[in-house]
Amino acid sequence: MSATPAPPPLSSEEEAVMRALGRLMLVLPRLLDADLEREQRMSLSEYQVLRHLSESRRGIMRMSELAAACDMSLSGMTRLAGKLESQGHLKRIPCESDGRGSNAVLTDAGLNRLREAWPDHLASVRRHIFDHLGDLDLPTVARALTAMTGHEDCPAAPAGCAG
Repeated sequence: MSATPAPPPLSSEEEAVMRALGRLMLVLPRLLDADLEREQRMSLSEYQVLRHLSESRRGIMRMSELAAACDMSLSGMTRLAGKLESQGHLKRIPCESDGRGSNAVLTDAGLNRLREAWPDHLASVRRHIFDHLGDLDLPTVARALTAMTGHEDCPAAPAGCAG
């Protein structure tokens, strides 16, 4: 077996990008969450659940797919869905094609809550992201960021038993 040669070290520009991206991955979600909490008394996780449901076919997603879409564990999603259900923003129903699973269904109250929070979230996104991108080619930035996740072909709304 031959040893693989070590890759060349990062340039100073590459190192700066890597460090900035690392910091961004930690800080940006906190900033967006803090703004939503302050302006809407809603967490970014709650907003994401309602957004994903609103973007899904018929406002329904299997709980496991919703958890994956929100980058949460199923147990974490179950707790969050319980909170949103107690607020009347979603309801959970058994999955028709699989008795072991359940679906989350967006309610009219949940859609109204999302619409209420959207302007503040949009302002936060603009302030923390787009106001700093200047004249960068946004489609190129989007392609590069998507490629970094390894999900170039990731569908916008995963299909499942809710479909």
